[in-house]
Amino acid sequence: MTAPTLEEVLASRATAGREIVDVEQPLRKLVICQLGDSWFAFHGERIREILAQAEVCFVPGCPPSLEGVVNVRGDIEAVIRPHGLLLLPEEPPGPHAAILLGRGSGVAGSGLRVDRVVDVTDVTRESIHPPPIDLPPRLAMLVLGMLHWREKTVTLLDFDRLLAEYALGQG
Repeated sequence: MTAPTLEEVLASRATAGREIVDVEQPLRKLVICQLGDSWFAFHGERIREILAQAEVCFVPGCPPSLEGVVNVRGDIEAVIRPHGLLLLPEEPPGPHAAILLGRGSGVAGSGLRVDRVVDVTDVTRESIHPPPIDLPPRLAMLVLGMLHWREKTVTLLDFDRLLAEYALGQG
């Protein structure tokens, strides 16, 4: 048996892709972030802005989960540390910390402090799986789904519900 010629190899490669059907899958834009060692995501339409560098002003008498307030072009936004709601240990913000400002949430003028914004990306809807049934009740109401992304397990959270639970004093 002789080896195929270059023309035969190129011809087979040219026809090999013709059987593949290009199907558009619905995509979801996600903002993927990190809190401690855990990775989380929010639907992109819920995040109106990401503040990488912002001076947060301490407000005396507030709980530790309220880091303070930040002035965003004349609007005062509360900066919430969601660690308590997510049953994560509190850690001071590091050099890569950012604030995710919400859009259309039930609690106006609030942002979440995250340890690091990893990416803003599109994923297929099929890659988002239902949350596990064995989540603690406090987390179960905040989790919309799970996905495997860049070899990490990412928990998709409900931004509005997270802020609403914080407003109810759960943080």
